[in-house]
Amino acid sequence: MNSKINEILKSELITASAPCRIDMGGTLDISSFYYPLSYLNPCTFNIALAMRTRVRIVPFQKGHIKISSKGFESTESPIAKLPFDHPMGLMFAITAYFQIDGIHIIIESDSPPRSALGGSSVAAVALIAAFNRLLEKSGRPMVVHEQIPLLAHGIEESVAGVPCGLQDQLAAVYGGINAWYWNGAGDPQPFIRRSIWNPEQYEALSKHMLLAYCGIPHESININSQWVKQFISGECRTQWVEITGCTRAFVDAFASSDISDAVKHLNRETAIRVEMTPDVLDKTGLQLVNSALDYDCGARFTGAGGGGCVWALGNKGKISNLKTVWEKILCQRKEACLLDIDIDSNGLLTGPD
Repeated sequence: MNSKINEILKSELITASAPCRIDMGGTLDISSFYYPLSYLNPCTFNIALAMRTRVRIVPFQKGHIKISSKGFESTESPIAKLPFDHPMGLMFAITAYFQIDGIHIIIESDSPPRSALGGSSVAAVALIAAFNRLLEKSGRPMVVHEQIPLLAHGIEESVAGVPCGLQDQLAAVYGGINAWYWNGAGDPQPFIRRSIWNPEQYEALSKHMLLAYCGIPHESININSQWVKQFISGECRTQWVEITGCTRAFVDAFASSDISDAVKHLNRETAIRVEMTPDVLDKTGLQLVNSALDYDCGARFTGAGGGGCVWALGNKGKISNLKTVWEKILCQRKEACLLDIDIDSNGLLTGPD
């Protein structure tokens, strides 16, 4: 680490933070899907949450990198041998890209570890923003703000060994409620952002929603890999065509405040995914989804499921009644709980939030 950056870290607090998200239509943001489905104009939908992931960079031993994150053992490595196959491999890979050593990266998140809320991608975005701050302070060229989600995604895909989606990084950078339409590299605009609802409406919207952590962490790579393999081999193509239609119809209903119609499409999309991969919902998740159906609400796992979180949407009175039922279900498993629905409008921030 050069002396200028060392002095910056000794005298200034270098931090960045970004929001996690809940979503619908995920996987359609993976190129394996949106290129062959491009004739259907595929999209995904996400809502950024004020549960933020924060990254702080402090001085450490010259030539070495240390990473600490709640839910994982702290680890350190020489910069020349950073292990990209480690649970913190994505963070190491981003550090390798910037080639700044002698640092301790501290990651803190408001969301439960591996809760399928996009945490690793969010941490990647926040870490790039923190490095950007260091570059700015040391007079070096920075990563353009609009390129941060693309860089985070590119590095993640390069070390993951499987195709990865882009919606988590975009939610982390831009915040708010958005639909993302996927055109791919053949178009002047690889993706198009459709902003939905205004920030002054977010508080009222949150009364139509619930979010539950099922008490066990998820492994998104497992289920996503199944979906990718199925799709590439020619299996389940009709289901993915229907998922694409459900997601587009959901977005249109949600944008027009037609909660009942949005619920219908949300439930259908969930049902198709469960039909293709039953283990996308664990026992608790299945109870949560089934009870939402009983109360005329919609429910879906976040991310690629297989543990983590489930979110619900419905009219206020029905959501209020469902909340009581979900609390009873969640109290049966240690660590399971309801999480606050506080919609984030800020996106990526540098400095204390």
